[in-house]
Amino acid sequence: MSVFKNIKSLFVVEEGSAPAKPASAKKETATSSSTSTPQVTESKAGAKGKVTGKFMDVLFSAMEKNNLDGFDYLEYKQSLKSLSKMKMDDATRYQSAYAMAETMGATPAKLINSASHYIQVLQKEEEKFESALSKQRHQNISEKEKQVKEMDLLVKQKEDQILKLKKEIEATRKKQETLRKQVKDATAKVETTKNNFIASFNQLVGQIHTDLEAMKQYLK
Repeated sequence: MSVFKNIKSLFVVEEGSAPAKPASAKKETATSSSTSTPQVTESKAGAKGKVTGKFMDVLFSAMEKNNLDGFDYLEYKQSLKSLSKMKMDDATRYQSAYAMAETMGATPAKLINSASHYIQVLQKEEEKFESALSKQRHQNISEKEKQVKEMDLLVKQKEDQILKLKKEIEATRKKQETLRKQVKDATAKVETTKNNFIASFNQLVGQIHTDLEAMKQYLK
């Protein structure tokens, strides 16, 4: 079994494999065990998420790469897990595991310092994750939000242009109606002028024709 799988087995308990706890046993602390069943947790921002195998494997891998030499917290964790199969309360289990660890040169300070070391390793992974997440946010959210705002501005400009065009069309239609009325009035005026001229012309020419016929008849 690889170191990675060994580390993972210390924190992940497959369903159905966890031993029964005695009635007097205290509730297991968050650092002593984990399960493969997704757990809902609350982030710093207050949003709820769930434990996933993908991210747990990333964190276990980081612990593997930064595993300290000698007997440290991880080996102590192995002893704790082995004792979890026995009916004893947490205090007895931690003390019994330490009795075995002490024969390997462990001290409370070394175990606590090594546990703190792994917390720092995981915190660095959190920083790397936050950095990657920030980049993803910029690429997939911030940039698209910027594009959305630009499109909002473009839509507003187009809407303003449409409104302006509608006003221009309405003004043009009014001018068109005015011109149509002017054309109609001008046409009627020209027609009236033409008819009046023709009537006047016919009357005058008619009189001249009458005089002309009379002159032909009477002036011989």
